[in-house]
Order: sequence, then structure tokens, then C-alpha cells
Amino acid sequence: MSAEGAETRKLPKKTIALFVLILIIVFGVNSLLFTIREDRQVVVTRFGKPVRVLRNAGLHYRLPFVEQLTFFDRRLLEYDSNPTEIITQDKKSLVVDNFSRWRIVDPLQFLRTVRSETGAQARLDDIIYSELRQELGRKDLIDIVAKDRAQLMAKVTEESDKKAREYGIEIVDVRLKRADLPAENLKAIYGRMQAERQRIARQYRSEGKEQAQKIRAETNRERDVLLAEAYEKEQITKGEGDAKSIDINAKAFGQDEEFYAFLKSLEVYEGSLKDKTTLVLPASSDFLRFLQGSVNKNANKSEAKPEKKSE
Repeated sequence: MSAEGAETRKLPKKTIALFVLILIIVFGVNSLLFTIREDRQVVVTRFGKPVRVLRNAGLHYRLPFVEQLTFFDRRLLEYDSNPTEIITQDKKSLVVDNFSRWRIVDPLQFLRTVRSETGAQARLDDIIYSELRQELGRKDLIDIVAKDRAQLMAKVTEESDKKAREYGIEIVDVRLKRADLPAENLKAIYGRMQAERQRIARQYRSEGKEQAQKIRAETNRERDVLLAEAYEKEQITKGEGDAKSIDINAKAFGQDEEFYAFLKSLEVYEGSLKDKTTLVLPASSDFLRFLQGSVNKNANKSEAKPEKKSE
């Protein structure tokens, strides 16, 4: 019985030893091997010094207790900064609020310089707002507020990205969420913008009036030219008619000169005589003789009529 009891006491010790061995193996394997996800990248350090960078997803190894792992995100990250005040070229205050999209492209340099995303965001604030102050400081307020800012922000993104590269960061895009005036300046700025729009409107109206005057002047000139040409044609036609009339009259005059002269005198008298007009004529006047001849003919006709006999 004593031998069987001793063997029974030895079995738990073997089991415990096996269990401990399994734990050591599992812990060792877990310390030796690790996995990297698709959206992660790793910097491996040995006693605090970086030794290699791993970007490929899958199973990797390390030296347990000697090498440490620092994981960084490979995805596109966003940072929404706090609003800040910027002075424009025309000495106006502008409250600017921006957000940026960025990624870690050099994890080793990132670890050496900013170490974490929190440190990176602090650098982004310094870099981006520095470029915003520089670019917006070259513009008047009305250009920033009223015009398209795409080209301006593209310039800010480009220059900010150049400076961020020394921290292992790529800045993909910088956008303005808002660019507002301080409350105390809104009224004055709106008044200035209104005055500027009124000035432009007056300029447009003035240019419109000038164009209208030019059009009217051109129209009047063309009208005068057309009237002059029409008058010239009229005079030519009239001259040709007068010439034909003179030619016809000359031919008629050549056939019977006395009758033609008499006919012309009748036309003159016809135009001169009005109602109740007294006309003094010399005794030798052809017109007087014509009138006297007409009277005598009428008298002779009256005498020639037969008288009615009374019964």
C-alpha cells in the first residue's frame, strides 16, 4: 500500500510539470510570433533602438524579451483642428477652422520625431496654420470670403506636405470648414462689401450708358447716310423728270410758239387769281382779249336763242 501511495503522489508532480512546460511553450511561442493586420505597420525596437520596419500583413517573429513592437495605423487619418484667428492682407481678422487628412508613410521617422498620433496632431497644427497664415495673409478679406478657395487650399496642402515629410507624415488634403469674421467686425465688413458691389453696379451702368450712346450715334449716322442717299436719288430723279419736262415743253413750244406762250400765261394767272381778286390788265393784254372774246361769244349765243311768241 505504501508503494502504491508513493506512486500516486508522484503523478500530480508529473502532471504539474507537463502543464508548466506547456505554458512555457505557449508563452514562448506567443512571445516569439506575432501577426500584423492589413491596416497596421510595425516598428521593431531592440532595447529602445529601432531595428526594422514591417509593413506586410501576416505572421512575423521577434526575439522575446529583447525586441519590442510599436504599431502604427496605415489608414488615412483625419484631424479636426481648433479655430484660430488670422490677419488678412488688408488687416482684417478672420476666424479659420480647418480639417486635414493625413497618413503615416515613414513609421520609423514618425517614431523618432513625434512618436504618437497625439504628437503628430500637434505638429500638424503648427505646420498647417503656419501655411494658412502665410497664404491668407497675402489675400484681401473679400477675396477669401467671396472667391473660390480651391486653388488657395491646394497651395496650402502642397506646402504643408513638404514640411510634414520630415516627420514621416504625408498630408493628403487640407480644407477650410469655415472662414468667418469675428462678430465685432461683421457689420463693418458687410458694409464695405455692399459699397464695393454698389461701385461695381455703378460702373456697369456707366459702361451700359456709354455703349447705348455709341449705338445711338452709330444708328443716327447710318440714318443720316440713308437719308442723304435717298435725297440724292430723289434729286437725280427729279432732275431727270425736269429735263424730260423741259424737253417736252421745248418740243411743244417749237410746234406752236404763240399758243405755248399763251398757255403759260394762263397757268400764271390761274395761280395768281384767288376769290374776290381784282386784276388790272393793259388793253394790249392777250389774256384780256381772251376774256373779252369769251364774253362776246356768250352774248352772241344768248341773242341767237329764239324768243317765245305770246298768244
